[in-house]
Amino acid sequence: MKLLIASLLIVTVAIIANAQDSQLKLNSLDHLAAKAKQSVDVNIDGRLMRLAAGVLSDDDEDERRIKKVIVGVKGIYVRNFEFESDGQYTGADLETIRAQLRGPGWTRMVNVKSKNEGDLEVYLLMNGEQVGGLTVLSSKMRELTVVNIVGPVDLDKLAQLEGQLGIPELGIESKKSKTKNDEQ
Repeated sequence: MKLLIASLLIVTVAIIANAQDSQLKLNSLDHLAAKAKQSVDVNIDGRLMRLAAGVLSDDDEDERRIKKVIVGVKGIYVRNFEFESDGQYTGADLETIRAQLRGPGWTRMVNVKSKNEGDLEVYLLMNGEQVGGLTVLSSKMRELTVVNIVGPVDLDKLAQLEGQLGIPELGIESKKSKTKNDEQ
């Protein structure tokens, strides 16, 4: 009986751990690279994150700031496709990503729809009160971008990573920036 209970406990923990994994399977989008005039594929896993943190200098202010931001992050994965004409990706391509984001813990925090600017969705994976992962899905007529950050995410610190490590400008404002701007 004890063995059965222990086995069930182990299986339950494994299921919960897998359900709370914030890394998405982005390979369903790989076929779009052949249609794109330009594609970007960034895969920075935990090993590379640790390597990058070790290479960054504590003497350089920008590198020190990036080092603080990536502490605890287990991976950054980006897929970006730019097309010469409309209709090169389908709703089914987007659905393969959204289906994963309907899993336990994921919450859509932002959903912007614009005929001129395209659509923007931001999802957070919540582990209790802590953000355990973040995904941004940006779809425009001739461009598709998916950014998946795995691991604990501090949104104030994330704002500092925009435009670096393959992360596009996401329009995230840190609380500190807002406070300073509001006071002026």
